[in-house]
Amino acid sequence: MTVDTPSEKTPARATDRPGDASPFALGLLLRRAHRRAASVMAEALRPLGIELRHFGVLILLADRGPTVQRDLVQATGSDKAGIMRVVDDLESKGLAVRKAVPGDRRVRVVEITRKGLELFDQAHAAAEPLAERLVAHLGEGEPQQLTDLLNRFTHPDDGEE
Repeated sequence: MTVDTPSEKTPARATDRPGDASPFALGLLLRRAHRRAASVMAEALRPLGIELRHFGVLILLADRGPTVQRDLVQATGSDKAGIMRVVDDLESKGLAVRKAVPGDRRVRVVEITRKGLELFDQAHAAAEPLAERLVAHLGEGEPQQLTDLLNRFTHPDDGEE
């Protein structure tokens, strides 16, 4: 049995190795970068007793203020059950509260608490040295360049009128 080697006639196959020329290469690199960054950030959050999924919701609540649960589902890309579990966890830790929306008994808004904001600030302080370690192997100016490129990549319509 022989294995065909890539040639000009065969399409590039995804390998997940540096220099991969397949159409999946960018997605695979982004997935690998996400896993690496998530691992480092999870390390920063672990001593605070929360996970990345909790912190993701705290980020939204700190940024947007009180937010309807269904909007958290959309903003996080999670499902309703997943958000319910995260909000349950945040409530049990005193980091967020659910409140009824006047005029609609079925809808609940989630709000970060003072304790949640304090933990949010602690998480940023804990993450700082780890975030620096994450990009320590990059050259001068490259961490900012990477951030700028990823911002443009993830928000392609920002700045266009």
